[in-house]
Amino acid sequence: MAGPVPQSERVPVGVDPTRASIARVYDAFLNGKDNYEIDREVLRGVQQKAPEAQDLAFENRNFLIRACRFLASQTGITQYLDCGSGLPTAENIHQVVQRINPDSRVVYIDNDPVVLAHGRALLEENENTHFVAADIFKPREILENEEVRKHIDFTEPLAFLQLGTLHHYEGPSEDPGKIMQEYIDALPSGSYVAISHFLDPENEHSAVARKMEEVFRHSPMGSGTFRTKAEIEALFDGLEMIEPGVTLCAEWWQDGPRLKPLSQVQHCIAGGIGRKP
Repeated sequence: MAGPVPQSERVPVGVDPTRASIARVYDAFLNGKDNYEIDREVLRGVQQKAPEAQDLAFENRNFLIRACRFLASQTGITQYLDCGSGLPTAENIHQVVQRINPDSRVVYIDNDPVVLAHGRALLEENENTHFVAADIFKPREILENEEVRKHIDFTEPLAFLQLGTLHHYEGPSEDPGKIMQEYIDALPSGSYVAISHFLDPENEHSAVARKMEEVFRHSPMGSGTFRTKAEIEALFDGLEMIEPGVTLCAEWWQDGPRLKPLSQVQHCIAGGIGRKP
């Protein structure tokens, strides 16, 4: 069990430092500072099962950067709806896309108290970036949100992002496909959907995936499902996939030739982008 929070760790109002937070655990994985001992306990637990476990977070972040760079430079999209923004790091979505097109609008959504406390001021750093507090697993709540509708025009194509989020869905059926279908149905034609997700590669690396899943789901964080490639592909139902389809995050349009072999953990997270016809 985690001990008391040191006095040096300031706790914002509404944040429970004795319960792990998905956003803070990711922050710990990325070597950030907005996390507590309970979050680092999750990190250490996963590292014991898979020493390269931090590769999960870095692969997810690197995929986010490459995917957003692609969307901004190749599609003409200028509005982005990001579900589960998490805590700000280097190279956030608005920084990536606004470097290519300064007029790009980004709406971040999260309902984690620590993100509300730390994230809003850092993410809303210009008039084209906005933060909305809402539950990303309740599509109606997002799609009908006045603040979302104020900044996102649903009559024009947009980029809809679920990066590193759906594997934490622990709903009644534990099937995030229904959530994604509701979102996809609401998107205008020409919109793009980007998803990254923990992967069970169904090969010699599956044992590592299942070990990490066991630690995540039985840790203070309580969630982290590793789905198969077919299960992740089903989340894009009705979309035309951008080549190479759903693939390892490390293999999705990597920057330059690969000189180093992939770690076991890099085989355990996948991503893709689809376009709504």
